[in-house]
Amino acid sequence: MVGTGKPSSKAEIARRIREAADRANAEAEARRANEAGKPAQPKEIGGQAGPDPTRYGDWEKKGLITDF
Repeated sequence: MVGTGKPSSKAEIARRIREAADRANAEAEARRANEAGKPAQPKEIGGQAGPDPTRYGDWEKKGLITDF
């Protein structure tokens, strides 16, 4: 059906889905290529050594441990 905005057949629907998938794949590939050139997150300067305390539930500083 021309002009109604609805696809006229299953083949038309399949074609539109393939086109959308191709666009999405191209966008994802471009995003991956862009991310590949970026460095990893910088190391924390003066931060706590060892596992992340907010992840493991305690904080140790100068021999004192605080649970939170």
